[in-house]
This record gives sequence, C-alpha cells and structure tokens, in this order.
Amino acid sequence: MTGVDIKKRDGLARSGTCTLGGSIVKFPLAVVTTELFPALNAVKLANIPLSADEKFTSRYWPKYPSPMVCVHPFHTQGPISGDIVMVPGWHTAFRNPRLYVSWLKTLKTRVPPDTLWYAPASALPSNVHILCYSGFDLFDFTACDLASVTKKFLLPEGEFGREMMESGICSCDGCRAGDLKVHNRLALVREIGLVSAFIAGSQLREFAESRCRLRAEHVAVMRLLDAEFSMLEQALPIVRNTRFGAMSGETLNRVEVRRFASRVVGRYVPPPADTAVLLPCSARKPYSSSQSHRKYAEAIQGRAHELIVTSPLGLVPRELELVYPAAHYDVPVTGYWDREEQAFISGIIGQYLIAHPYRRVIAHLEGGALEVAKAGARLAGIELEYTTDGRRTTDPVSLRSLDSALSGNRRMRQDILSGTCSWQFGTVPETTGITFRGRYPAIRFEKGRVQLFSLDGSTGLIRPTFEGWKLLGDCYQVSIGDFLPQGDILVPGVTGADPAIREGDEVLVQGPQVIATGRAAMSAEEMKRSRHGIAVRVRKIKRV
Repeated sequence: MTGVDIKKRDGLARSGTCTLGGSIVKFPLAVVTTELFPALNAVKLANIPLSADEKFTSRYWPKYPSPMVCVHPFHTQGPISGDIVMVPGWHTAFRNPRLYVSWLKTLKTRVPPDTLWYAPASALPSNVHILCYSGFDLFDFTACDLASVTKKFLLPEGEFGREMMESGICSCDGCRAGDLKVHNRLALVREIGLVSAFIAGSQLREFAESRCRLRAEHVAVMRLLDAEFSMLEQALPIVRNTRFGAMSGETLNRVEVRRFASRVVGRYVPPPADTAVLLPCSARKPYSSSQSHRKYAEAIQGRAHELIVTSPLGLVPRELELVYPAAHYDVPVTGYWDREEQAFISGIIGQYLIAHPYRRVIAHLEGGALEVAKAGARLAGIELEYTTDGRRTTDPVSLRSLDSALSGNRRMRQDILSGTCSWQFGTVPETTGITFRGRYPAIRFEKGRVQLFSLDGSTGLIRPTFEGWKLLGDCYQVSIGDFLPQGDILVPGVTGADPAIREGDEVLVQGPQVIATGRAAMSAEEMKRSRHGIAVRVRKIKRV
C-alpha cells in the first residue's frame, strides 16, 4: 500500500504526491518502474488482453507483486485506497476509442478514487496528454524505448524518422549528444511537466484539445468521454476562477457548458417579470462591466428581466453573470455561428422560454444572435418584438427604440440572491425583509443586523452563514462523526453527504459536536468511496 495524496483535480486528471520505492514523489510522472519495484521483472507473459471476456480473465488471472494491483474491465482483485492500480495493455485501447471509454468508465466505477493509476508501456509524448486527461497518473519509458529501437524520433506532435534529430528542432541533452533514447525519454518527461502545469491551472481540457488535433483517435476519445456526462460531471468542480477556453466545436459538449445550461433551464427561478429582453454578450466579463451593457442598462432602467444570448452557454440571466463559466469564458468572435451552435443555443432559449413564460420577449440583438433567438422563439411558440431594425445594438436609434418599447413598464427588483440560490442549491430562500449592503459584486445580504449570505465575486456563488443555511432546508449538507474538528474535514470523518455536492460547492457540515460552513474539496461520491484526503475546506466552525 502506498500513500496517495491528491492535491489538485482537473476532471479525471489529478496531481499530487505518492510514496514510491520509499520516496515521496510528485505525480503525474514517468519512472523506471522495474527499478522501483524489481519484483515486476519476475512477472512474465501474464498480461490478459483488455478484450478478453470475464470467463477467460477469471481462469488466467495473473498474480502481481505488491504494491501493484492489476485490474481489468471484466475482473478486479478489489483494489483499496492507496493502491497502485495497473491496467496492462492499455496502449491497445487507442485502437478502438469506443472501447477505450467503455473500459475506462467500468474501471473508474469499480476502483476507489484515491488510488494511483499506472498505464504500463503506454505513454508517448504524443499521447500522454489524453492518458492524463483520462485519469492515469503513473507511466514508464517502455513505449519510448521501443520507439528508440525502431529509430523513431518522438515529439508531442507525433513520431518521426531519426533524421529529424539532425534538424535542430530540439536542443535537449539527448539531441546534443546524438542519443535518441535520451531525447525520447526527455520528450516524455517534458510533456508530463506541461500536463502538470495545466492541471495546476485548471486548464488541462484546453491543453488536451490543442494537442489532440493531430490524432483522430484522441479527438474521438475526448468526444466520447464528453458523452459520458454523469461520470465527468461528478469529477468536475462546480466553479473555477480561471479562464474557460471555448475554442473548438467540442466546447458545446463540455460538461461545464451542459451543466450550466441545464441548471438555467431546470433549476433557475427568474424574478417576477412580465417582460424579458434578450441581449448580446460582450467580450468583457462580467457583461455589466462592458461599455455596451452599460448602454443597455441605461435604456432598460430595470424595467425588464435581462437575458444574455451567447455561445457556448446559450442563455445567461443577468443574476448569473458572475457564475462560472459565464464570467470566465473566452470565445473567438467572428460573427459567424455554425449550424451546431445555432441548434444548441436556440434549443436552450426555446426550453427556457417554455419553462419561464413572459408576456413579452424583446430581442435587442443582431446577426447570428438574432437568428438563434428567432429559432428559439419558434420552438417555444412565441412572437418576439424587435428593437434594432438592422442596426447595431449600441446604435443610438436602437437604444431609443429599446427605451420606447419598455415605456410604461414598472421597474422590477433584480433578485441576485434568489436567482443564484436557485441555480446553486436548487432552492429559493424566503427573502422577505432581506436587504443587501456593499458595492456589486462585493455584497452582503442581511436581515436586521444579522448577515445571512454574501456573494463571492470570484465565483459568483452565494456563501451562506449559519443563519443563512437555515433558510435553505436540508440541501448540500455533509454529516460527520462524533468528534471536534481541528481544521478542515478529512474523508475518514465523513459519515454522509448530499449526492448533489461537487468540488467547489458551498456546504454545511453537521456533527454531534459542531456545525461548520465551508467549500467541498471533492464530490460527494468521492467522499463516499475514498479513505484519504480533505473532504471540506472549513471556513467557520461552531460548537453545538
């Protein structure tokens, strides 16, 4: 058994420290595993093909020396937390991306999260990004050394002939010495270092998208993994405060996009209003800080509910403009919306307008955004009103038309608290008598002199106080045993957790001796299946 300490999660990918060969090392990493674990040298001709069925694997199941625990899609030895989980033959999975994802899903379901995943003889500089994205942590140099024997020069961009070594494209120690084996190993180590940096920055997805374009099977794996929404959704944090790169067609299927959109349609409760205005997005985030949206605000004057039409998120209610990834995405602005974008976004608009009917819906839009709004309105069976008449949305004539269209409308109360709580917790607190203080986005919600909630400007989430949690019911709670925490809540102390909890969620911790508020450091499922790690990062604690 090894000590596996996961420091950072980025979807299925992780980074942290573990004990290997008596030393504490950082992962993901590549090592000569037979030097660390010499007993592996004695295991010969024992690997079972990944495609072998349950009957075959049960009959010919090999015995691997500790601390390696061999697993197979159709058979496992029951690995426990802290084990090194080895998946022999994983390099063959790339031949069939559908099976790659199917086998991975099966193994992830059976194997505890706090284990170290080893893919022997699989890692190359050109594929280690997708291996790490899939949740593998430990690699060896076998595949690189085999490439060296066959005179292949390895780069993240692919495999080339040895003559490429003389081109000056690389100046590593191996290239300077004319040693192909050293170069290929260093290329793998360098690529793993880059992967680690992108995991640390919560942007491995963006890095993997840029790397995978040269190999069709890598793109296929990424797209098929996106289709496994339930598996990835549990692994991805609810919010981040880093840039969200929406640079490819796959962005529409990213879990973060689908989760945000589904909550807008299914969870979010808009403020009482009989008129909605559809507005375009802006390059500057949050939208309200942009010059264009300040002009819209002057024209609207709070007389309608504001909904921002945008790719890739579809629709962003004004109250949610700070919530990840609405305030964090970066998308190429060309004015062109392809058919897939149009279908996705118009579908969200249509679903929202069906779920939340307004007496009037005004489209203050132009170009592609106007076309998708029209398509969404057709899906909802409603008629839009238009205020631009072929002009730019910021044209003074368009703004006057928008002002005139809202003439006679009363000012409505923009309810950030109710809107965000409905999206975040799936419930709306009773807001009678609640006021807010501060300057947006640094605002606090109070009743009398008692603070109930605050708005986290970096994530857009609501942070409840102990009194605020009383207004939210029994949602997003973590139960712990009969002990007095001295800091963060560790996994062994957790006795139960709301299944809806994801990493980054605000949670209430309840135990016989204390209650505490904080932020989940992992999902409820991982709390349940792990034996090691921080479950909740505590902000405040109170004895009961």
